Amino acid sequence: MSTFAEAPTTDLLDDSEVANFIVNGYHLLQLNLSEQVNENIAKTLDEMLENPGDAIMDVVPELNHVIEHPLVRGALISLAGHDYELYFHRHWHVKEPGSSSMPWHQDGKNRRGPKMDKFLGLYYPTDVSADMGPTMVVPGTHFRDAPSDRMKTYSNIRGQMPMVVKAGTFAITHFDLWHGTAANRSSRRRHMIKFTFNRTRPNMQATWNHDPEVMDRDLDWHLQSESGHPKDLLKFFNPLNVGQTDKAKEVVKRLEAWQALTGSAPA
Repeated sequence: MSTFAEAPTTDLLDDSEVANFIVNGYHLLQLNLSEQVNENIAKTLDEMLENPGDAIMDVVPELNHVIEHPLVRGALISLAGHDYELYFHRHWHVKEPGSSSMPWHQDGKNRRGPKMDKFLGLYYPTDVSADMGPTMVVPGTHFRDAPSDRMKTYSNIRGQMPMVVKAGTFAITHFDLWHGTAANRSSRRRHMIKFTFNRTRPNMQATWNHDPEVMDRDLDWHLQSESGHPKDLLKFFNPLNVGQTDKAKEVVKRLEAWQALTGSAPA
């Protein structure tokens, strides 16, 4: 396990970004790594003859520049607390040209709830185009249970989002977010390094750039989620356009997650 130091307040998320993560289950960061770092990592991966699994950082030590980047640390402190840890499990995922899609799945066990305790970090050392087998996520599904055997039969899902990204992108996702990959129809390999991060203790207070009075206002029934205000996002945003009953259940879990992250309710 590894723990990390404080991040400058300028690198922490704000209230709207945290609310967006609670609603959607993912947050994208464009790291200002040098072009050389991304290229060196990609070159090392291309030359590897076997997958080292959990030992990937021993084989590619430049990955330390990624997980120690101030934007990564700031976002993880915001979501997982000051004492978050890097779990020992990490993995190099490579999509070879001509490889098929990976079915939809959720990591972990089917015990979904409002806790924000475990996160995936996905680093892309090269540009990923739509034909390279991008990671696919379904926003808002981290609060939803689904039988694993049934998920494997699903194809396209309304609202799915392909991670068509630039080199140096780092995606943080809720551990339970539905995800998979598209088929790689290009002539290029698609690289992604997966990390896992854990919360080590419940929040006693918000760990991001938080305005303690942010929720002390009326809902905007005119603009609703388009207002971008955290309270409106948590109440109104409906990324998959689900029915009223399903949305109401999600809103309850969103508000419980917000309360746990701000230390105003048991985690």
